[in-house]
Amino acid sequence: MTPCAKNRLRCYFDAEQPVKMTRVTFLHPDLGIGGAERLVVDAALALKENGYEVNFVTTHHDPEHCFAETKDGTIPVTVVGDWLPRQILGRFFAVFAYVRMIYAAAYIVLCQQRPDIVFCDLVSVCIPILRLRIPYVIFYCHHPDQLLSRPEGITKRLYRVPIDYFEEVTTGMAHKVLVNSMYTLSVFKETFKRLSIEPEILYPSINTNFFDKTRVMSLERVLDRKLPPGSVALLSINRYERKKNLGLAIEALAELKKYLPEEEYKKVYLIMAGGYDKRVEENVEYYLELIGLADELHVTDNVIFLRSPSDIDKVSILHHCKIVLYTPQNEHFGIVPLEAMYMCKPVIAHNSGGPTESIISEVTGFLVDSTGDAFAEKIAYLIKNPNVMQEFGNAGKNRFMKIFSFAAFSAQLNVTIEDLISDKKLK
Repeated sequence: MTPCAKNRLRCYFDAEQPVKMTRVTFLHPDLGIGGAERLVVDAALALKENGYEVNFVTTHHDPEHCFAETKDGTIPVTVVGDWLPRQILGRFFAVFAYVRMIYAAAYIVLCQQRPDIVFCDLVSVCIPILRLRIPYVIFYCHHPDQLLSRPEGITKRLYRVPIDYFEEVTTGMAHKVLVNSMYTLSVFKETFKRLSIEPEILYPSINTNFFDKTRVMSLERVLDRKLPPGSVALLSINRYERKKNLGLAIEALAELKKYLPEEEYKKVYLIMAGGYDKRVEENVEYYLELIGLADELHVTDNVIFLRSPSDIDKVSILHHCKIVLYTPQNEHFGIVPLEAMYMCKPVIAHNSGGPTESIISEVTGFLVDSTGDAFAEKIAYLIKNPNVMQEFGNAGKNRFMKIFSFAAFSAQLNVTIEDLISDKKLK
């Protein structure tokens, strides 16, 4: 960031400044309840608070499976192209994702009130369409899509060749590229070797205003069951996807038996809360696999599964839990550790990817190997040392406020957009 930009960034903290009514459209493929969706919703909220006119265009939006701000009218949402297929016979998901986003981009370009800026993410193939008539296009790279799909077999690899090529070329056509962490920046450069652009890091945040205003419900009401007095709730929040490695949390609960007395162990419960979409075959399959794993490891009675908890439910279980477990390996960034830190909860995560930037091991939580035993050892340590648990929680809240606060996120996003507009006008 340039010195000039840094000065302007500081001014956003010192005084509120009016921003001209610039129209910004967020283009996102499926406006559900994942980390990518939370990022773009928070970005829209940040810009709206600073005087921008914002809206969403998406190819799918289920009012029963979305963030509240996209359902209650806070941010207008237009759904286009949902009639287009998502796949054929369980194949060609990437191709149809491209088709649906191109259709949505064409809608934005041809609509009567075209936006001044389009902020898109996940699928970059829409960028050439947008650039036909949109002055500024920003692309947020959560992670290169081609790394999320590891095709097996010569046919699938050949199928991915043109898709991966177009991803790289079209990503480079954005006026500005943002990434969510230093880790993703390094992966971006290693993957897109044809591109000479330098992405800018914009750490995600959370809408702390919602957390502060939410009325916390009792754990019994959220879980629909009563836990014994003195229970210790562990929490894992992630979509029901295999790459999230959720089974590791269940394995950790089973391994915990080695570290705690039996009576103390019986009071430990693991809440598995995650985004669940019945349209997604993997969600359905993996959910059943995890239930089977809990049964196999004889911890069924102490594992509680929640599918697509509401925002209020999520805040409530974060409030009541003692420790948050974050199990993905090489996660691009990870919103959950930020939510936990804001709620003064220590986080135990795998020592890779984005969590290595958000979590300070032995200060705000622990970064450990990807084994149930490694997680279990640290869980037991915190349970046996409640004072350390509280110290870690407080340190996490302080770190969040200094680096990952919504105010910092909002200010940097505004500066990024103003710099983009100013730079282009000078050219």
